[in-house]
Amino acid sequence: MRLSKLPLTTFKEVPADAEIASHQLMLRAGLIRQLASGLFTWMPIGLRVLRKVEQVVREEMDRAGAMELLMPAVQPAELWQETGRWEKYGPLLLRMHDRKNREFCFGPTHEEVITDIGRQELKSYKQLPVNYYQIQTKFRDELRPRFGLMRAREFVMKDAYSFHLDQDSLDETYALMESTYQLIFKRLGLPCKSVDADSGAIGGARSCEFHVLAESGEDALAYVDGEDFAMNVELAPAAAPDEPRANATKEMQKVETPDSRSIDQVCDKLATVPSQTVKTLLVEGEKNDLIALVLRGDHSLNSSKAEKLDGVRQPLTLADAEQIESVLGAEPGFVGPVGTKIRVVADYSAAACADFVCGANENGRHLTGVNWGRDLPEPETADLRNVVTGDKSPAGGMISIARGIEVGHIFQLGDTYSKRMNARVLDKDGREQPMLMGCYGIGVSRIVAASVEQNHDEKGIVWPSRLAPFQVALLALNAKKSAEVRSFAESLYEKFTQAGIEVLFDDRDARPGVMFADADLLGIPHQVVVGDRGLGNGIVEYRQRCSGDSREMELDGIVDYITTQIDSKD
Repeated sequence: MRLSKLPLTTFKEVPADAEIASHQLMLRAGLIRQLASGLFTWMPIGLRVLRKVEQVVREEMDRAGAMELLMPAVQPAELWQETGRWEKYGPLLLRMHDRKNREFCFGPTHEEVITDIGRQELKSYKQLPVNYYQIQTKFRDELRPRFGLMRAREFVMKDAYSFHLDQDSLDETYALMESTYQLIFKRLGLPCKSVDADSGAIGGARSCEFHVLAESGEDALAYVDGEDFAMNVELAPAAAPDEPRANATKEMQKVETPDSRSIDQVCDKLATVPSQTVKTLLVEGEKNDLIALVLRGDHSLNSSKAEKLDGVRQPLTLADAEQIESVLGAEPGFVGPVGTKIRVVADYSAAACADFVCGANENGRHLTGVNWGRDLPEPETADLRNVVTGDKSPAGGMISIARGIEVGHIFQLGDTYSKRMNARVLDKDGREQPMLMGCYGIGVSRIVAASVEQNHDEKGIVWPSRLAPFQVALLALNAKKSAEVRSFAESLYEKFTQAGIEVLFDDRDARPGVMFADADLLGIPHQVVVGDRGLGNGIVEYRQRCSGDSREMELDGIVDYITTQIDSKD
């Protein structure tokens, strides 16, 4: 491709509304353009990268025996009403009416549609197992689209769905998809971690997420190096402390703490540390009551764990200030477990505290020297918190926490959808039974952004070889003024093209500094620079984008050298 024929617009300045590296660099490099909040146009160079991701995904899914189809993006409400998700999915679902006032939605996912296909096409166990997949545009009406492609409303996704007669067959395909995903990310040059995860709105009994590690990641991951332990923090268990609770050494006292509502403010006022305090959060119960959840001051509530407590209303709902004051007689920030008449559930670590500080259930006051079993009853205990760095895994290793960008998610749906939609097949004995299902998603467009998050520097993007929009950037310096440069660059462009090398030929009438800056911003792995001075000495300059190394090379050897470099990366 000739840059003189491509209306490429790049920018030096960082866009004001772009918060993370991938959003900033993809806009600056002209790979995408925003149409509206959460909606982006893929410009020609950006689209080349997207198509390369699709190609690798398609090759590996085909190799794994999955069959490609393409389902409608617009789906009838009746299917979603069958599964109960028309209301449950909430405002993320973009709903619409056609001219006959029939209800539809723009699909955020396709479990209902594929289950409808399964109940029509699959009649016998002899047709199973089968795995269908598609690569298609989805839409989720995010409340706050942000981070460019990372949290866009419209995105490209590969979603696959498998049908099975029994659990063994589902387990086999689930394991195959897990290994297939690992291979896909390896080929794309994206080191990632697979972690056990919550199934969320998709449903099912078991799921696994695939995360690219990056500081800008929205998800917190708990893992232990050298152990087979990696989980989303939402699911990672926080074990009870090994050591028994210390004996009480202080008497409980009520102290004045005006304007000290937060843990940090209380610690400053009382010269203590967060781990020596407890905080009390009130949540709504199933019987229109309130339940007190008690955590150590330096820990945070894990909503997924709290939501699974018996008697807690789903979804988890925190009590508002008015409810709290009516039940405990104090404003939020001054409430505590001492003397309360409602149910109290303490996290294991909070239950292990002695001589702790908590709210006194009186505005402007706290209690110090509080001890379980003496000043208040021994509590009901549960795992309520997010794990933190230094916690122990079930096997005893020390947990580390990292940020991750979710790029893939696989689920064992079981019969969640097939039972509700009556998707059944005849088994060997001629009896009808609901099929078991698996679901396997990859965020194709998100992978592009995740790759940029992992691969960039102060100059711009540094694409892995497999994802680069072009393999070589050919820069002809001052070609308008030099017939020799123009002629040799043209011949080199033809040789690269004939050798099957994808080349972006910068033949613009632009200053060398602009050409170098754009080549670095676009992140093409190999750069070949043709200039008057070099040609006079029978050489061209070769620059490696990743390492920043440059060297002079003889004219006759550059095509073979680039070919070797590309082959070694692929």
